[in-house]
Amino acid sequence: MLFRSLVPARWALAIAVCCVGTGALHAQPAPPMPTPTVADKPVRLRGTLVAVDATTITLKERGGETVALARPAGMAISEVYPIRLADIRPGSYIGTAAVPQADGTQRALEVVIFPEAARGTAEGHFPWDLLPESTMTNATVAGITAAPTSVPGGQQLVLKYSGGEKTIVVPADVPVVSFKPGNDDERTLLVPGARVLVNAQMKDGRPTALRVNVGRNGFEPPM
Repeated sequence: MLFRSLVPARWALAIAVCCVGTGALHAQPAPPMPTPTVADKPVRLRGTLVAVDATTITLKERGGETVALARPAGMAISEVYPIRLADIRPGSYIGTAAVPQADGTQRALEVVIFPEAARGTAEGHFPWDLLPESTMTNATVAGITAAPTSVPGGQQLVLKYSGGEKTIVVPADVPVVSFKPGNDDERTLLVPGARVLVNAQMKDGRPTALRVNVGRNGFEPPM
């Protein structure tokens, strides 16, 4: 079982508060991802819930391993839900996992539009673990234009953050999501078969869920 050193997660991702089965990803199948070992630093576990009770969450991680996590009282739950590419507007604060392109742009794998209350969270550009060599940019949308003709129907975003900016090409079929608190609806969200992104860390010698980001009715958080 392999351990991956991961950067700190962003708020819904702190979550993460976009599935991966988009056309952009199908074009070049990625190699299998190793399952991260829950360790002293927070890690992200992506997979499917197997079982949930008052004290434990069990999921089958995308690497194929079944992982049992302690469920602390008051564990945060976020519901991740799909929205439209057209919902990205100038001034939106977004996060986008992407892969670098030869021309210096980034090709989005997903986009999260943050609620206004989360504006500024984890601002910047840093490595991400969705795919090999993927990045995360959390920033404000400074400009929107049509994507190059090679990406029909998509958008090109200029994202500005403290100390820099990135140009992101968003294909039309890339998932765009937002999130909202889910603790009041956990009985219908945290069910076997639900797709999740869990932030986890060792606490008191036990692998522990810090936050669960979950999609409803089989929707997969794509971050």
